[in-house]
Amino acid sequence: MNSLAISTAISSGRGELVNVRQHSLLMAKWRVVWVALGFGFVAMVALLRILFLGAFEGQPSRTDALAGMMPPRADIVDRNGVPLARAFPAYSLWYNPAALGDDGAPLVRSAKEVAAALVRIFPDMNEAELAARLAEGRPGYLRRRILPEDANKIHALGEPALEFPREMERFYPQGSMGAHVLGFVGADGKGHVGMEEVFDKRLTDEAGRGTPAMLSIDTRVQGALEDELAKGMADSAAKGAAGIVLDVDTGEVLALASLPSFNPNLIDRAGEANIFNRVTNQVYELGSTFKPISVAAAIDAGTVTDLSRRYQSNRPLQIGGFEIRDSHAFGGSLNIPEALVHSSNIVTAQVADELGGARLNATMQALGFNERPQIELPARGFPLWPKGNWSRITTMTVSYGHGIAVTPLHLASAYAALVNGGIWRPATLQRIQPGSEVAGRRVFKASTSARMRQLLRMIVDVGTGRNANAVGYRVGGKTGSAEKPGVGGYQRSSLVATFAAAFPMDHPRYVVIAMLDEPQGTTATLGQRTAAFNTAPVVGRVIPRIGPLLGIMPDATRDVDITDIAPLLGSGEGE
Repeated sequence: MNSLAISTAISSGRGELVNVRQHSLLMAKWRVVWVALGFGFVAMVALLRILFLGAFEGQPSRTDALAGMMPPRADIVDRNGVPLARAFPAYSLWYNPAALGDDGAPLVRSAKEVAAALVRIFPDMNEAELAARLAEGRPGYLRRRILPEDANKIHALGEPALEFPREMERFYPQGSMGAHVLGFVGADGKGHVGMEEVFDKRLTDEAGRGTPAMLSIDTRVQGALEDELAKGMADSAAKGAAGIVLDVDTGEVLALASLPSFNPNLIDRAGEANIFNRVTNQVYELGSTFKPISVAAAIDAGTVTDLSRRYQSNRPLQIGGFEIRDSHAFGGSLNIPEALVHSSNIVTAQVADELGGARLNATMQALGFNERPQIELPARGFPLWPKGNWSRITTMTVSYGHGIAVTPLHLASAYAALVNGGIWRPATLQRIQPGSEVAGRRVFKASTSARMRQLLRMIVDVGTGRNANAVGYRVGGKTGSAEKPGVGGYQRSSLVATFAAAFPMDHPRYVVIAMLDEPQGTTATLGQRTAAFNTAPVVGRVIPRIGPLLGIMPDATRDVDITDIAPLLGSGEGE
């Protein structure tokens, strides 16, 4: 090949190479353009979508924005907004036996060693039960609500099976205060026993979680009642106690206590034994606290018109082989004021006998004594109510609180009607706005209620209730000491001591009930077991503590006018 041909071939190859390079460069430019167009298209679609949502979907509501921030369960607060139950994040101790693998042992060390180590962190845990629980190899909670420092101690044990997840827990800032009102939230996340159970749906519903549930309870009053009941229980070596403070015009419960109590933050075996509510679920024969109710029924019916009329009181009543007697001899005869001041069974039985079983039965039914107490709590005891037409002996014994058993809450609602002008209303644990209280039903005439305010004040001023006579608070009330029924009859060694009171009696605002279960005669009670020496003093201490908190200041210049009945009183004393 000559030199010309070679030169031509070289030139041709260079031209083809230039063409290839130019084509490649052009393709690269087009790829960049297509990629840019693609990104631009995607951006345009996103922008149009945003504009569409803004124009047609509207802005997200504040409620939607806050829905995810609300706790899983709403707070419960008292009537003044003080928190009683709250949801808060906390650690729990969870046992996960599969943490080391399904084929391996669940724990690095033995179950006994791990249990001993955990008890050093939580001394209240039972080491033997915990060891058995770990050895069982079943996953689950070992403890709810543990502190961060305790979680660190558990982590230091080096046991992968001991986990401490962080989760929302229910916390009761006041501890055991008001436990029987509140109840608790169980491991299932549901409310149990108290208002936690009653309000369960409302507390967990998305529409209601943002607003606390407000109770009628006043923590200041609740604390005072629990404190004084505990002192009375200790002073008399009683096995239990119960008490309630009730607004006489609205039925609102400002305090409700059952002792011994439990801590809803930690439901253990001891706590489970004390969950039973003595105020709403236990029925008792409340003895002489029924006498003012029976007298009021007789005054209302017109069978008692003259308070000076005298009834024989120096010998027991013999009715069909049954004997009604008094604890003391009060002389040959007593009138109505004397019978209440000295607490005479004999005279009260005669008043009821004249009234008749049908009318006394009707009054007791109007007061709700024949049905479960009306309140929101799920645990409400059914009264022991004499069936059918009441015989003469039934009528007479019911008049002084024997042969019929009701709850302390029944008694509180009845005394509210006795002093508030005669209107019975159901009790409630929900705060009632002024002017929206339940109308209720009339049980006594207003004039009868006015007369009973005089008589109840007299009992505390000069009768068996003197130990409840808080100076300046015009307290009125009635003692009641009843033997418990048992096998073979009433047990003289087992008493239920009750004091039912209201204040101030010139314009009653609140009923206060205190009850002690099986009090003993001690040095603190001067060796006496009756209500005059144990529950009356409890009420006498509670009222001065709660009065100023409720806007009732002591005033020694005011009192109930009893000038028309004071001359009817003789001398003597009883219980």
